[in-house]
Amino acid sequence: MNLNYNPQEIEKRWQQKWEFDHIYEVSEESERPKFYALTMFPYTSGDLHIGHWYAMAPSDVYARFKRMQGYNVLHPMGFDAFGLPAENAAISHGTHPSTWTMENVENMRRQLKSIGALYDWRHEVITCLPEYYKWTQWFFLQLYHSGLAYRAKAPVNWCPNCQAVLANEQVVDEGSCWRCGTPVTKRNLEQWFFRITKYAEELLDFSNIDWPERIKTMQKNWIGKSIGAEVSFSLEHADISQKEIRVFTTRPDTIYGVTFFLLAPEHPLVPLLTTPEQKAAVDDYINWCKHSTDYERTAVGREKTGVFLGNYVINRLNGEKIPIWITDYVLPSYGTGAVMGVPAHDERDFDFANKFNIPVRTVISPANHTAQLTEVYAGQGIMVNSNEFNGMSSEEGYNAICSFMASKGWGKRQTIYRLRDWLISRQRYWGAPIPMVYCDKCGLVPVSEKDLPVLLPPDAEFKPTGESPLKYSQSFVNTTCPKCGGAAKRETDTMDTFMCSSWYFLRYTSPKSNDVAFDVKKLNYWMPVDLYTGGAEHAVLHLLYSRFFTKALRDMKLIDFDEPFTHLYNQGTIIYHGGKMSKSKGNVIAPDKYVSKFGADAVRAYLMFIGPWEFGGEWSDSGFVGISRWLNRIWKLLEKSYVTFMWAMELSSNVPLNWTDGRKQHIIP
Repeated sequence: MNLNYNPQEIEKRWQQKWEFDHIYEVSEESERPKFYALTMFPYTSGDLHIGHWYAMAPSDVYARFKRMQGYNVLHPMGFDAFGLPAENAAISHGTHPSTWTMENVENMRRQLKSIGALYDWRHEVITCLPEYYKWTQWFFLQLYHSGLAYRAKAPVNWCPNCQAVLANEQVVDEGSCWRCGTPVTKRNLEQWFFRITKYAEELLDFSNIDWPERIKTMQKNWIGKSIGAEVSFSLEHADISQKEIRVFTTRPDTIYGVTFFLLAPEHPLVPLLTTPEQKAAVDDYINWCKHSTDYERTAVGREKTGVFLGNYVINRLNGEKIPIWITDYVLPSYGTGAVMGVPAHDERDFDFANKFNIPVRTVISPANHTAQLTEVYAGQGIMVNSNEFNGMSSEEGYNAICSFMASKGWGKRQTIYRLRDWLISRQRYWGAPIPMVYCDKCGLVPVSEKDLPVLLPPDAEFKPTGESPLKYSQSFVNTTCPKCGGAAKRETDTMDTFMCSSWYFLRYTSPKSNDVAFDVKKLNYWMPVDLYTGGAEHAVLHLLYSRFFTKALRDMKLIDFDEPFTHLYNQGTIIYHGGKMSKSKGNVIAPDKYVSKFGADAVRAYLMFIGPWEFGGEWSDSGFVGISRWLNRIWKLLEKSYVTFMWAMELSSNVPLNWTDGRKQHIIP
């Protein structure tokens, strides 16, 4: 007999047998307890690399472990198939995004099957197919009718390389595009948003889920809850009808230390408050600010810049005239776009005051400290130089000043969040069309649910103009109004692909449902996901959006659970040539050649032993030699055990046995 381990023969036979016997097909009728094990599905980039396998093989091992423990395990797989790379491929290679994507799906499905995972392929989802994005559009309509989807003109993040709008969460690493790394600029555009801010407080509650602390911390920091007060400063300007400017502050106890007032360069009052003498300097400064990203503007240690507008506000509590400046470190998106400058008790304000020779006044003194402070003090203490509030602790002063301002109508306690509403508009073709139309008579009108899906037209032209190709497709744009039946125009923006991935885990439970987004009975059996595995880089993208989406659907009475993923586990990364293995970095290793040479089991075993899963490890194919030898030793041990068993059977029965047939029946069915 041949005692050598032949993975090409063995794995093929066993995988065929698994498929023939349907052993990985799951049913809700099982008497076993359910376990929903989910790995983040891959984008259809064309090829899986070892980094993908590192996310998928260990998660499959754990799913198999749960199955062996007696659980009814759903461990599905699918494809995140919309997105900019497909459109870029259409522009550069002259192919259609659908053709490029589906060819990639076929190749990646083949690669995924070679991994030997227990995927039930009857549950596959592909987000770019009409039977899927019909329901993505349906969910948009539910959000719209619930007041959670709206259109507004706003400054948006623009990637000049991708020629696309980005959500705030997609601007990373010093103000760069999350996909290509190009510095992001700003544009004012009419865009669609989801009102994720409505759920800001609830998204801070992690009490019912078992997630890594760093993910919870990243989401908390991104949501950015601040407790403080809104304070009114009087505005006395004959040519302006507005008579106050309100600011948010976490330290109302320092209001007597205000010596300057700051506005964001984009604030609408800036041109009205700029005196003729200051106009040229202000205009130059505003133009200069347009070339800086939000990250650059707020970076710690950056030299402070600004221009005096020539006008003043009045501090209502002491009647002082406070000069108004503009500076780039105040952003229009935070609070009211205005900030009170307290240089004695804030580092940035202190640097600004020193730069422009603005007075610094101490109003909070450390306990038992009598000398004049010589540096910034940002802690708690005793109030000084604060009129009738002198001698109070800063906590007492905080409450007393808030109550006093409220009694005068000059302010109120307030909680604000750094989180901004989710910008979902994308000026591109390869995404789910937003199901809205514009009618001269009726205005903005949602598409009727019976007319979904709004299909992508096959005749779009792909040009790197920064505008959606849908805009120039007459067959797509021209339609009839669902309300009056008159001529109308379709919305030409498509949805952010994170919209597709915000609910795919729901669709996995019943992917063949034609009349509903998901079968409620099957959904209630499988959800929520018991174990979700994937990369930590999606902490404030997919993971945050999915939580928002789940809570919104709960409030619409479409589901009855609060969180999509009960337990979250983040795997580490495979390092190769000094960096994370990534197609964008050009340092990927394809698994196919290793599978064909050593077998899928060898690749899986090597990845399992490369290091603790949460930490990752350095890729080196020299390790395959040892893994291959180990598998050979196991194989030979089993073969020799079989020979011993057959020999013992012959001796005990005195009947010669057909070893060859027996070997085939017992070793390689």
